[in-house]
Amino acid sequence: MCKRSVKSMKGGIIVSKIVCQLCPHHCKLDQDEIGFCRARINKSDVIEALNYGIVTAISLDPIEKKPLRRFFPGTKILSVGSFGCNLRCSFCQNYEISMAGIEEAHGRRMSPESLVNNAIRLVDEGNIGLAYTYNEPLVGYEFVRDCAKEIKKNGLKNVLVTNGNFCEEPIREILPEIDALNIDLKAFTQAFYKKIKGDLETVKQTIKIASEYSHVEVTTLIIPGENDSEAEIRALSQWLGSVNKTIPLHLSRFFPRYEMVDREATEVNEVYHLADIARESLEFVYAGNC
Repeated sequence: MCKRSVKSMKGGIIVSKIVCQLCPHHCKLDQDEIGFCRARINKSDVIEALNYGIVTAISLDPIEKKPLRRFFPGTKILSVGSFGCNLRCSFCQNYEISMAGIEEAHGRRMSPESLVNNAIRLVDEGNIGLAYTYNEPLVGYEFVRDCAKEIKKNGLKNVLVTNGNFCEEPIREILPEIDALNIDLKAFTQAFYKKIKGDLETVKQTIKIASEYSHVEVTTLIIPGENDSEAEIRALSQWLGSVNKTIPLHLSRFFPRYEMVDREATEVNEVYHLADIARESLEFVYAGNC
């Protein structure tokens, strides 16, 4: 899934690189070279997760905070993050870990078994499982997969909060273990996705595939002057409705953050107005951060 060899010339010498097959970047990595996401590395001609088992954030959160509004409402879920991301969003809310590499990340190492044991101990406090979130969890694909299998064995739920910018094969491989997803649909133009180093069609594909396996909700952060036109939100919601009209859409209010502190927060009335437009095509639309 994450190994394919390519050859190239370097200084007159043929060198072999390994291609990571996880996401559309398809990073071609020399020995010990780290990929664009800062979380995957070529070790002895095998792509490994550099962030495997490194937990930088952990919290027992309300399920609605993921956000999931129509998946076991009123419950809690143990939420964990690591480091790294395969996008470059200038408005990132968790940039301290998503934009970090191994040198900047401050976390503790946990095995899948120890993390799952923590989740089990919290069942009496309302916990229903594990949520993989905060940074982009799928750049640490193998750890998510291993934890998800352990959670399933213990009768708990797996929630994945992802940007969806991943190839079909790994997505299909992991989805049978995932009970619910919140997928970020950052905007509905390829021009926007080009700026953040992603691919709109790949994300749309992920939403379609995930809806075949699991409960799916979608989030779009409404950024003034970037993705907040009526036409764009109408097109986005019409497309999502063509997949399934009952997929919940969360339209969230933007606040200045990271490299986008020169913008004003989204007007509350604007979020509500765009939510009304989205309701023309979808049964469940929620305004967030208002």
